[in-house]
Amino acid sequence: MSRIGKNPVTVPAGVTISVADGIITVKGKKGQLTQEYSDVTVTVEGDQVQVERSSDQKDQRAKHGLYRALINNMIVGVSEGFTKELELVGVGYRASNQGQKLDLALGFSHNIIIDVAPEVTVETISEKGKNPIVKLTSFDKQLLGAVAAKIRGFRRPEPYKGKGVKFVGEVLRRKAGKSA
Repeated sequence: MSRIGKNPVTVPAGVTISVADGIITVKGKKGQLTQEYSDVTVTVEGDQVQVERSSDQKDQRAKHGLYRALINNMIVGVSEGFTKELELVGVGYRASNQGQKLDLALGFSHNIIIDVAPEVTVETISEKGKNPIVKLTSFDKQLLGAVAAKIRGFRRPEPYKGKGVKFVGEVLRRKAGKSA
């Protein structure tokens, strides 16, 4: 039995869940999310959601914990939301935003301008003497991670000086430089 899959998901007040034709719809104060599922049965009983599988086949065992985790992320997202913060480490690295347009200066000959999805809220924090921070907030964890990974991919942190775009709190493997 999957340790994650057998745990029930508690539904907080203000969140409604509907299950029909292999699609789960979760509505809350932050938004609405849908997810298709297969090979498992999802039942809603009061304020708990239970995910069960019919057999011990390998693909059903794998999907058991997966769909339970996806449903939990959907419920947390529409009730509380998710936040990721990216830090720009490097001389001259800057970030600014006008609405959903994010303007990044990452040491290239041109600035990178990104149109961020409307479900993701962008905020830039620039304080004197500190590295600029890009704060991304959304109710969709999957979309938030994809947007953050795309921004980080423009200038990944390098292992010698640590310059680049990194997540706040991320620990980088550092290397020693040239030895004389």
